[in-house]
Amino acid sequence: MRYHIGDFDNEILVQLYERMLKPRMIEEKMLILLRQGKISKWFSGIGQEAISVGVTSALKDEEYILPMHRNLGVFTTRNVPLNRLFSQWQGKASGFTKGRDRSFHFGTQAHKIVGMISHLGPQLGVADGIALADSLRRKKRVTAVFTGEGATSEGDFHEALNVASVWNLPVLFCIENNGYGLSTPTKEQYNCEHLADRAKGYGMECRIIDGNNILEVYAKVSELCKAIRKRPRPIFLEFKTFRMRGHEEASGTKYVPEKLMSKWAKKDPISNFEAFLLEKNIISEEYIEKKKVEITDEINSNLDLAFKEEAITSNISNEIDDVYQNFVYKEVKPNEKVTNIRFVDAVSDGLRQSMERHNELIIMGQDVAEYGGVFKITEGFTKEFGRSRVRNTPICESAIVSAAMGLAINGMKAVVEMQFADFVTSGFNPVVNYLAKVHYRWGQNADVVIRMPCGGGVGAGPFHSQTNEAWFTKTPGLKVVYPAFPVDAKGLLTTAINDPNPVLFFEHKGLYRSIYGDVPEDYYTLPLGKASTLKSGGTVSIVTYGAGVHWALETLEKHPEIDAELIDLRTLQPLDTEAIYQSVKKTGKLLILQEDSLFGGIASDISALVMENCFESLDAPVKRVGSLETPIPFASNLEANYLPKQRFESDLLELVAY
Repeated sequence: MRYHIGDFDNEILVQLYERMLKPRMIEEKMLILLRQGKISKWFSGIGQEAISVGVTSALKDEEYILPMHRNLGVFTTRNVPLNRLFSQWQGKASGFTKGRDRSFHFGTQAHKIVGMISHLGPQLGVADGIALADSLRRKKRVTAVFTGEGATSEGDFHEALNVASVWNLPVLFCIENNGYGLSTPTKEQYNCEHLADRAKGYGMECRIIDGNNILEVYAKVSELCKAIRKRPRPIFLEFKTFRMRGHEEASGTKYVPEKLMSKWAKKDPISNFEAFLLEKNIISEEYIEKKKVEITDEINSNLDLAFKEEAITSNISNEIDDVYQNFVYKEVKPNEKVTNIRFVDAVSDGLRQSMERHNELIIMGQDVAEYGGVFKITEGFTKEFGRSRVRNTPICESAIVSAAMGLAINGMKAVVEMQFADFVTSGFNPVVNYLAKVHYRWGQNADVVIRMPCGGGVGAGPFHSQTNEAWFTKTPGLKVVYPAFPVDAKGLLTTAINDPNPVLFFEHKGLYRSIYGDVPEDYYTLPLGKASTLKSGGTVSIVTYGAGVHWALETLEKHPEIDAELIDLRTLQPLDTEAIYQSVKKTGKLLILQEDSLFGGIASDISALVMENCFESLDAPVKRVGSLETPIPFASNLEANYLPKQRFESDLLELVAY
């Protein structure tokens, strides 16, 4: 292996050597502990240390880096305390996830490291969001994100590269091409000579770097970082390297030809660099032995701290309390001046006034800039707030949700507009696996609101009409809001934006221009988790939300003889169970109406909760009413048959007569 010292002094050369040696020695110790059953799993980066160490050494301490599970050198180079790393791998309290996640699935703001999730791809979009925040603040910083050659086949990879290129974001995409995605060789992963060739399709600069040559990695990445800080732009780096051990230790390496293993063993980044430094008389054998003793002592003393730490304990309240970041609701009361406006106008007002209140709130979505979005919610926003804050996105929901997560990590707020709630499926993974879990895992909030135009009754068919809130009420860590009136839409949206937790904000598009109401003109808030009792009564409780509220009001107006209590939930997570229970205990009968198809919906959970908590107060079985167990049809007569509006009336009359 050929090394070019260039302008590097001996101090830098020795430092790079030491920085590679430490993670190698830690790994060797971990492999022993793994065989002893003292840690549960290990993903080895032996043979790839030059990449982690070289890239991290080229970055400034205040620049974010997003590593993978083979990048121990990132953590050691950033001087993460070893006892905390060892406790993390043992599931101890001194780790970074309180025993809730393993390996390198954590982040630490103190060291500007954002760890991976097992789905790999989303972290590339997260890097986009972190870099976007730096760009908007005019900070000359680089964000480096790692992934392997296998993950370059994921859609998130391509989405993230495209967004970074279109937005000219200062991201280093570091691809560790180590030959195999678990056991699948590169020839079965992609059909081009070099992965770096893919960057050309995105109009992005690329470099191919010998990932086993620490000086080449450090020199080239340092040069590129300086260039990016001066002129922000994304750059694609393909590091040619090899994984000398299994994907994880249990996998083994029997699928790798012995000749290939031998070839790469000769390219070991540490032994080769060590031999070079010895040849140049920069270090000595005595120095090496002394340094190894120092590192061994450091490893053993920190392992001793981790081993002596008691096994982690917790309780139900501790676990529940960490699902969300604590949010103290602050009521903002409006003045008395109101205007009668449409639902759609109330949403727009709440969004606009929140943009005025939060200078670092960013709106992202398809066609949301000059066009104003397909429902014109953000019409005129670019003139008022500029295109940097109201951003058109490519059609790539997953990358944009991930970018919103990155904005939150870097201290900003984000509102993402799904053009239709149905399209969230293309961004489902980062919503339920990143945003929802990040605070529980390592205490990082996801300050993101995802606006979800939803609902049927407008002849839009199966792909533009779903009301899919149950996908998210099922997922711990997400909040779900679903208003029925303009005044609630505005007040709940402003609160959702204030809340540092991820919120799915459902807006029934059938209500956008059909429902009017008096709405305060200035900024105000309404609390999440508080239902609204629209009608008091003593015969039957009706619990519903969204368009169901208006169906219920229309039906009750048609049947004034029914003494019903009507509750508009407004938010589904958190759910105001107390309001439901109090009503049921008063009336003795409950009907739950939802627009969603019946099985597995929110009505089922409410029914079960009432049966568990109010059984003795019930005078009749709990009744659920929802749409048919089919996709939503297009033709108006089929859609009317699908929706539960007419069935609600007959079921209500049946329940009252029970």
